Amino acid sequence: MDVVLPGGRDARGTLDEPDDEATEIVVACPPHPQQGGTRSDQRLTAVSDALGEQSIACLRFDYGAWNEGRGEQTDVKNAVRWARERYDRVGLFGFSFGATMALCTAPGIDDLWAVCALAPDSGREGADAVVALDDIDAPVKILYAERDSTADWEPVVERARELGMAVEGLSADHFFLGQSGKVAARVVAVFDSFR
Repeated sequence: MDVVLPGGRDARGTLDEPDDEATEIVVACPPHPQQGGTRSDQRLTAVSDALGEQSIACLRFDYGAWNEGRGEQTDVKNAVRWARERYDRVGLFGFSFGATMALCTAPGIDDLWAVCALAPDSGREGADAVVALDDIDAPVKILYAERDSTADWEPVVERARELGMAVEGLSADHFFLGQSGKVAARVVAVFDSFR
């Protein structure tokens, strides 16, 4: 089902619903839009499919017009707001830039089910994932690629460990080529563990 997110930005999404009626949903944030990241990203679709098998809905969305990470965080908040109006429990997931957006947005959202960040980048001013970790009031798990030479993930992982958050390294590069199923299973396990 196609979705137009609320708010002043032209952000749209796809709602993937399981066969049975879902009361839980995960909002999936795509990778960097200026590098071809969309809601159709193979990691997002694999996670969505795996969530559906656990009777969890998934809202994959595209960001509105590029706005240096600020507008993209607004898009995440609007996607969560849309989901919250329809489901009892809302979680956040993101890959790469999307993981950074999920982490940076989470502090401003109450009662999140959990946040799962796959291959996050530490970000930059206005979207600093390392700083954001201190203020997230929800369970967090960071999944990182041990051979990732694309994202600046080390500061995020280090701070998450200092805060006692769950961290797991996967034997992969940043793109997890050929590992979408494995990654999806790890992400679903995060949300399942907080049911």
